[in-house]
Amino acid sequence: MASPTVLFVCTGNTCRSPLAEGLLRHALGDSSDIKVASAGVAAGYGEPANPETLAVLDEVGIDLANHQSQPTDDQVIADATWIIAMTRSHRDALTAFFPAAQDRTFLLSDFIEEPASIDVPDPIGMGRAAYLQTRDVIVDAIPGILKAIAATKAG
Repeated sequence: MASPTVLFVCTGNTCRSPLAEGLLRHALGDSSDIKVASAGVAAGYGEPANPETLAVLDEVGIDLANHQSQPTDDQVIADATWIIAMTRSHRDALTAFFPAAQDRTFLLSDFIEEPASIDVPDPIGMGRAAYLQTRDVIVDAIPGILKAIAATKAG
């Protein structure tokens, strides 16, 4: 059986979803059997992560310099055990194009006890403070994601 996979999805797969990918992979540690990936509903192939994304991850000891964007496609979605979208519009696009994945598709805010917002705002072009804020929102979701993974594995 393939390793369980958490897939984070945003628009271009250069800011929010790579941030989440790096943060969750770091939280899981090297010994985890969980795969972590990211993709974008409007992404191309092979774009690096945004420099601000790399910088705010580097500050917490996470290197994502080798990230290459990828679009959501049939294979990426089929491989995902959990699909975590950054916004309602991302989730809606995913469930429209991949209806069989609806029961595996969530919002990042579903994993935060009291989210400030349902959607994770896009930091692109908004400066360093926006990237730090986005990173903090994702960090707030990590415990809930880890709990959901543990419950699924136990259950």
